[in-house]
Amino acid sequence: MCGIVGILGTKPVALDLVDALRRLEYRGYDSAGIATVENGRLGRRRAEGKLRNLEHRLVEEPLKGHVGIGHTRWATHGRPTERNAHPHMSPRVSVVHNGIIENFRELREALTAKGHVFETETDTEAVVHLITHEMDKGLGPVDAVKATLKQLEGAFALAIIFAGQDNLMMAARLGSPLVIGHGEGEMYLGSDAIALAPFTDTVTYLEEGDFAVLSHNGAQVFDKSGAPVERNAVKSQANALLVDKGNHRHFMAKEIHEQPEVISHTLAHYLDMADGTVRIPDVGIDLATIPRVTISACGTAYYAGLVGKYWIERFARVPVEIDIASELRYREAPLPPGGLAIFVSQSGETADTLATLRYCKENGQRIASVVNVRTSTIARESDVVLPTLAGPEIGVASTKAFTCQLTALACFALALGRARGAIDEATERALVKELMEVPRQIANQLTDESQYEALAHQLMKSRDVLYLGRGQSYPLAMEGALKLKEISYLHAEGYAAGELKHGPIALIDEIVPVIVVAPVDALFDKTVSNMQEVAARGGQIVMISNADENSAGCQLAAHIAMPTAHDFTNPIVYAVPIQLIAYHTAVQMGTDVDQPRNLAKSVTVE
Repeated sequence: MCGIVGILGTKPVALDLVDALRRLEYRGYDSAGIATVENGRLGRRRAEGKLRNLEHRLVEEPLKGHVGIGHTRWATHGRPTERNAHPHMSPRVSVVHNGIIENFRELREALTAKGHVFETETDTEAVVHLITHEMDKGLGPVDAVKATLKQLEGAFALAIIFAGQDNLMMAARLGSPLVIGHGEGEMYLGSDAIALAPFTDTVTYLEEGDFAVLSHNGAQVFDKSGAPVERNAVKSQANALLVDKGNHRHFMAKEIHEQPEVISHTLAHYLDMADGTVRIPDVGIDLATIPRVTISACGTAYYAGLVGKYWIERFARVPVEIDIASELRYREAPLPPGGLAIFVSQSGETADTLATLRYCKENGQRIASVVNVRTSTIARESDVVLPTLAGPEIGVASTKAFTCQLTALACFALALGRARGAIDEATERALVKELMEVPRQIANQLTDESQYEALAHQLMKSRDVLYLGRGQSYPLAMEGALKLKEISYLHAEGYAAGELKHGPIALIDEIVPVIVVAPVDALFDKTVSNMQEVAARGGQIVMISNADENSAGCQLAAHIAMPTAHDFTNPIVYAVPIQLIAYHTAVQMGTDVDQPRNLAKSVTVE
């Protein structure tokens, strides 16, 4: 995850900006930079690689401004070069940015036609030119930012400073977190409260769609409609050694809400968003000749792998064998020469997954790992690592790691499909565009959780809960049941909807909730028929779908309305409601959400 910091200070801020960025290094980055307002002008220093390179640059070319912004960047649009590093700026404005501006191509073309000259490959530079263009039309800085925000599509966090303005900084968030820090005659801005810990413990968390105007005297916050709002200042528990919950009650809640941002960064690692293509590390074998892919994992990671099987078989036309690691390692499965084995693990230390990796390696498979910890044992013993950029996940029940695993597997499936000629260039571009829209689609879902609270109030009274899904939604049904079991301790089972008549239908009565993952896709009508079978037996149906609730053709106990996404990306988008159902049910039942009984975050023993 990229890191953002900002300081409206009473003394030179350059070294403090670098110090604050250092506390965000755990997020990962490949370049860094700062910009300040000095004698009315914007000054900037950037460097590739680690922060020490930026520090050396500042020794040689110091900045003495009292107002500044800083950024650590994971390359998204454009290579990890100094030219593409943040902050980006014009003579009038400087910007740092987390997230993805989905419509940057259209904005860039329109601005270029109006005479603006772009110097980088990034989507962020479009924001700089938009604000500059609005100011050139006569708007002041605040109104220019307001006008710009209305034109942006995507998920983003922004920090903005202006030439000639040593008492102004602006911030905006949509899908990526931002926190304001309050000091004595000074104000601060960060993508994480950890960055601000040495300066202040009094912070205000911006909510979805907010933008803020900061001065030495405080901050004015406005909601997405432009209306002024009050956001409470709270005491932060963050310090340099602690990942903070922010304004969330539990780490799990925070991690659910971080998904638009971390998915953006995972996408950025694999996609060339300007070209609409996928880039993956060299796996050391010819992808075009792979005879079979073997996937193995445990728990939630196994369900990510199962979705990956659907994707790889559909878009790359390669047969996929998938099994739970603790089963595959003992059944001595025959493995084809020249095959590829993929192992999925958040920690990279899962004992059964590691043992299965070693079995596959001994049997001549090329090893790829989808892991969140690139220094882990599984990563070190793999031939190639397909990293997820979820950042630290504290909650035992996996949320953001799961959706980042799905994101990495989706990108791999497209790369494999292109290498084998199973999809053409136009299809790749179209599907890359769909992936780029996922962070925004998830961010929109997280703006109102009241329906989940109401549903949880009913679910907590249940003894058993069934989840149903077809195709790609089947693994999500199993993941939804697992989440509910893990943190609420309610009994739940996930089934392929087509299996309903082969046993599970015997469980249906008037008190059994049946949660159906039912995006409108080629299998939707089949899923509707299963819902009608449940309804005929009095079951309480909760439909998670982008379809109108009347399309179910039966009485629903609840309808969770979903955005319309491509069927390719539906598994990532539909992961969020099943997480929120489990989370709010557990909260209402009073269980230990972040550390459920009998469970560990990393299972390092058999």
